[in-house]
Formats: sequence, C-alpha cells, structure tokens
Amino acid sequence: MMQSLKQQWFGNIRGDILSGIVVALALIPEAIAFSIIAGVDPMIGLYASFTMALIIAFAGGRPGMISAATGAMALVMVPLVRDYGLEYLFAATILTGIIQIIFGILKIAKLMKFIPNAVMIGFVNSLAILIFLAQVPHFIGISTITYVFVAITLVLVYTLPRFIKVIPAPLIAIITLTVIAIFSDVELRTIGDLGTITQTLPSFILPKVPLSLETLQIIFPFSLSLAIVGLVESLLTSQIVDDMTGTESNKNGEARGQGIANIVTGFFGGMAGCAMIGQSVINVKSGGRGRLSTLVAGLFLMFLILVLGDLVVKIPMPVLVGIMIMVCIGTFDWSSFKYLVKAPRADAIVMLTTVIIVVWTHNLSIGVISGVILSAIFFVVKISTVKIQQEGNRFIVEGQLFFASTEGFIKYFKNIDIQSKTIQIDFSNSRIWDDSGVGALLKVEELLGDKGITVEVIELDSPSKKVIAKLGGMSSSH
Repeated sequence: MMQSLKQQWFGNIRGDILSGIVVALALIPEAIAFSIIAGVDPMIGLYASFTMALIIAFAGGRPGMISAATGAMALVMVPLVRDYGLEYLFAATILTGIIQIIFGILKIAKLMKFIPNAVMIGFVNSLAILIFLAQVPHFIGISTITYVFVAITLVLVYTLPRFIKVIPAPLIAIITLTVIAIFSDVELRTIGDLGTITQTLPSFILPKVPLSLETLQIIFPFSLSLAIVGLVESLLTSQIVDDMTGTESNKNGEARGQGIANIVTGFFGGMAGCAMIGQSVINVKSGGRGRLSTLVAGLFLMFLILVLGDLVVKIPMPVLVGIMIMVCIGTFDWSSFKYLVKAPRADAIVMLTTVIIVVWTHNLSIGVISGVILSAIFFVVKISTVKIQQEGNRFIVEGQLFFASTEGFIKYFKNIDIQSKTIQIDFSNSRIWDDSGVGALLKVEELLGDKGITVEVIELDSPSKKVIAKLGGMSSSH
C-alpha cells in the first residue's frame, strides 16, 4: 500500500510537475468560459478548478486525471443560477458532493460494465468534436494573424517532441508565443478578453440559504443531475486514461473522491465540477502519470492567478486554441471510420447516435444514456426471435423465451395444424426467462388443450424450472 502511494506521488516527479504546469495554463480559459456559460463570475470557475484539482489529487481513484469546472456541469447550472442565484448554486454543489459519495459507497462503478464499446467510441468522438467546437469562436473569422498563431502552435506541439523531450511541447509553445505576442505588439485576443481575474484566494463560506425543506426541494433535482452528469463524465474519462496509460483505477474511489471535492468546492465558493477529458489527455500526453500532476495543476493555477495574474491575461487565445485542437486530434478515435464500415450495423448506429445526441445537446450523460438504451433495444430485438423446428410430434424451440419473444411463440402454435393427440415441446436449445415466458407456455398448453392435444414439456434447464416453479408451475411440465 505504501509502495503504491509512493509510486503514485513520487514515481514520475519531473514529468508530473511539468505536465501539471501545462494543464494549469490550459485550465484558465476553460474555467472562465464555463463560468460564463453558467452565468457566474469567472472567479467561481477558477476557484472550482483550484479546489477540485487540489482535493481530487488526494481523494481521487485515478492518478493523473484532472478534475475542474466543466462545460457539461455548467449547462445543468444555468436555470438554478438564473432563477435562484449564486448562494443556491453553492448549496447545490455541496449536496452534489454528498450524493456522489453515496453513489460511491453503493458501488455505482458497477454500472460501467453496461456501457457498450460502441457508446464508449461515440463518447470519445463527441467529446473531441465538442472541444473543437468550443474553440471555434476564438479563432474563426477574427484575423489572419490569429490563424497564423494557431498554425504555428500546432507545428510546435507536433514537431518539438522529436527534438526536446525534457519539457512538454505545449509549455514551450505557450511561453515562446506569449513572449513574441507581447513584444511584437500584434493584435490578438488574450485570456484577459474572456473575463476579469481577481488576484485573491478563495475563502471559506457557508451558503446563505434557508435550512428548510423548500430549499432542499429547489436544489435536489439540480444536485442529482449534477451528480449523475459528473460521475458519467468522470468514470468514462477514468476509463480512457486507464486505456491510455495501461493502468487500472479505483472507480468507486473516484466517485467518492469527486463527492469530497465537490463538497469542499461548495464551501469555498466554487461551482460543481468533475473530471475533464481534454485536460486529462493534455496531462497524459505531456508526461503526467501520478497524483502529483493533479496537485501541481491546482497549485500552479492559483499561483498564476495570485502572482502572475497580470502576465496570464496576456497569453494569446490562439495559442491555447492550438493546444486544444491538438487534444481534439489526439482524443478522436480515427479508426472509428473503419469501425462504421466493419462493425455490425446496430453498433455503428449506436455509435453515431451517441455522437449526434451529445453534440446536439452538449450533454454527455444524455448521449451516453441514450446510447446505452438504444444498444439495449437492439439487443432485445436481436434475441427476441424464437424459431421452432418440428420433428414428428416433437417441437424444438430455439432462442430465448421472454417478454419480447412470446408473441411469435404463441402465434406459431396457434396457426399450425397438429394431427397428434400428444406433442412434446423441447427446450434443450432454449430457456424461459420471465413471467411472460411462463405465461406464453401456459397459453400454448391451454390453446392446444382446447383442441384435445396434450402438451409435454421436456429438456427444461434448472433456471427455467425455477422460474416456472416460482410463478405457479405447469400442469404438464417435467
């Protein structure tokens, strides 16, 4: 245990520190942008990013993953901030954390196994598209020099790693191009154009809301939505970082960690946050692997605000746009074009549907849940076909007998002309799953009984016999 903690904190010191610095610089415009979406002061998002990164470094279940204020969470907050104000947002953030801790204790991560691969691919691709779309207003149709700086940034981040491996390429690009922009006095949009940065630390607050049932009724629906959105995004991001680094993570621990981080964030005047795939990918690609990278990201973010605030506001937006475009290119699963052609049609439809819904709604959890439901529907349709083969007076059932397949089963015996007075229904290649399956078998026995035909059910497996016994038995089953 101690060895594992030592590895997570001090196994990659140089890589973690440098990647944490890159992430902190990239966090600032994102946090400000998400604050604007939620309708709050930019410092609310920056404080949230600081406290989330700080706490999750210690409490999270996935080393090297970055948590902060996010766009998906900001969208959920909009009606709450608009209708009830900031204090209710802080209270909702604290309740979000409590709900997430409960989900963690209940081992919510078990639900991850119900997310099909097609949905995962769709989730990753839609995130890459959303990250790119968020950059568009910062560089399209502004000026020629903006395009030039975006292009130079992309050239630097892709070519520098061939020659310099000690310092992450995005960090070199940010420092070099910021210096050039300041001294050449070119007209570029900067971080300062997004919002005002106040050079102060967050302070402990108690949300000024009445401690009443009415307050709970107001904030609970928002907190539940935030908790679910946050955990869907965090657990899927955790899986992506697992795959990128070839390591395992404690996903129930991550759920509890997110909860603890959100409770602290609410008490320090921040908005609810969760894991960020874009920043987590930047962290991994810049060499970050351990908890130290997340801690450095949070601490350096605050250092930038408090000490270097006047310089930070001068960082050109096109440089950060270039870095985020690199993240989009790295995040997007380019093999999914081949997947669309080669995968079963149902899987391809699920993947495309997930992407379309996420991009359309800008809500990751709606897209993922829709993808899972669609996948389940396709699966039910696929296994709901029951075939029956007749061999003399023996009828062999092939397929699963449950609520979605009973109609075809009953229809077959309703329409067939049987001459024998006794028949056997053979379940050696089938299984009865539920009440509907048992009901269908009883219905067939009754239908044929009215025609003077005796039904003998043979080759039932143990689970089928248990279901039949539990739901009332059958007069002619063996």
